[in-house]
Amino acid sequence: MMIRTRFAPSPTGFLHIGGVRTALFSWAFARKHHGKFVLRIEDTDLERSTAESVQAILDGMHWVGLDYDEGPFYQTKRFDRYGEVLQQLLAAGHAYYDYTTKEELDAMRQEAEAKGEHFWYDRRWRPEEGKTLPPVPEGVQPVVRFKMPLTGETAWQDLVKGQIAIANHDLDDLIIARADGSPTYNFCVVVDDFDMGITHVIRGDDHVNNTPKQINILLAMEAELPQYAHLPMILNEKGAKMSKRRDAVSVVDYDRQGILPEALLNYLARLGWGHGDDEFFTMAQFIDWFDLKDVSPSASRFDHEKLLWLNAQHIKASDDDRLAQLIRPRLLEQGIDNPAEPALTEVIALVKDRAQDLNQLADECAYFYRKKTPTEQELAKHWDADTPARMQRFAALLAELPQWNAESIHALFAPFCEAESIKMGKLGMPLRLAVCGTGKTPSIDQVLALMGRQEVLQRLQQI
Repeated sequence: MMIRTRFAPSPTGFLHIGGVRTALFSWAFARKHHGKFVLRIEDTDLERSTAESVQAILDGMHWVGLDYDEGPFYQTKRFDRYGEVLQQLLAAGHAYYDYTTKEELDAMRQEAEAKGEHFWYDRRWRPEEGKTLPPVPEGVQPVVRFKMPLTGETAWQDLVKGQIAIANHDLDDLIIARADGSPTYNFCVVVDDFDMGITHVIRGDDHVNNTPKQINILLAMEAELPQYAHLPMILNEKGAKMSKRRDAVSVVDYDRQGILPEALLNYLARLGWGHGDDEFFTMAQFIDWFDLKDVSPSASRFDHEKLLWLNAQHIKASDDDRLAQLIRPRLLEQGIDNPAEPALTEVIALVKDRAQDLNQLADECAYFYRKKTPTEQELAKHWDADTPARMQRFAALLAELPQWNAESIHALFAPFCEAESIKMGKLGMPLRLAVCGTGKTPSIDQVLALMGRQEVLQRLQQI
């Protein structure tokens, strides 16, 4: 049997962080077992689904690098197929027309609330042996409801949560087609999973209550059941459900924050799953190690500092040419267009160990191409009346260097400090401020060597 998994987001907003983890685990499971990973867009909510949201999902999947083997498939293009299965269920007696009016449903709901009970549809239109149905009212378009079993239980062995059983008397006869004929979510999902041969449904545990409904529809279709794995929720750092208002939950947010996609996937993989003490790993390693039995059934808490730490590790391990492509647009936002000298890849190689995100890395690169303005605090601490003249005397030594490299520059430091009767701090920090405009740089001899003699001397002359 070929393993087939799917990721099936609804295009009613952006691709959120919980959805990415679901996609990641479904993708990794398929890759681990040499199966197929399917992308399906569940766009039957015509009022809320938008073309912009569909594109956001596709762009988000592309950005994180989760490639799919089939799709994207769109539910709105499969209405004829849903209608076909609907008629089959009606003909076989597994579904029925319900002519209950909105007013009647409201009355049922109010009666249940008055008694402090959960609202259930009373199944007045459900055909049963020996039961007389009400007369069909004129002018009422019926919905179609599925006949849930009334006794026993619906159970499955969840690949994450273990054995789950739901009493069938707790299952309502759900609507599978609205009065206008449009199919509903739980019905479409079942038909799609059946038609697409999905063997493993890996999704968030907010779908646990949908599973017994979908299982019973599949049984009515005489279909082979997939295996289910419900992933635990991701909580924010305060232990609450992640909120669009309070938390960065869209993958676009993380792109803007300068997070590498592989770092985000690495971090999400560790939310609810683990492989010993391994924290930093590639997606190839993740695929090799991944097993649903190692997924915790408990909710995971998002730790932004841990994500930044992982991001820093991935920045360090990234190819400098690739980082340069990612940094150029961020430098352009600072008004630095097409930086040429020194080579951006060489600058990145020098400073990337100092950055936790790409925005910070861009800041670390920026002063090589345009001097920053020192802060008042830095000037007050490291700049005094003697500093400008001292910088000019050191510039004269730099100008006479026969070779311009870090070693030659470094060799000037000790003799100069001795001649000036100062400690290295009285040279190094003012030199950083004079040349770079910030005291936070790598070793100043390496910075000066990479920046180039002409640029260094020109900046020293301008103080």
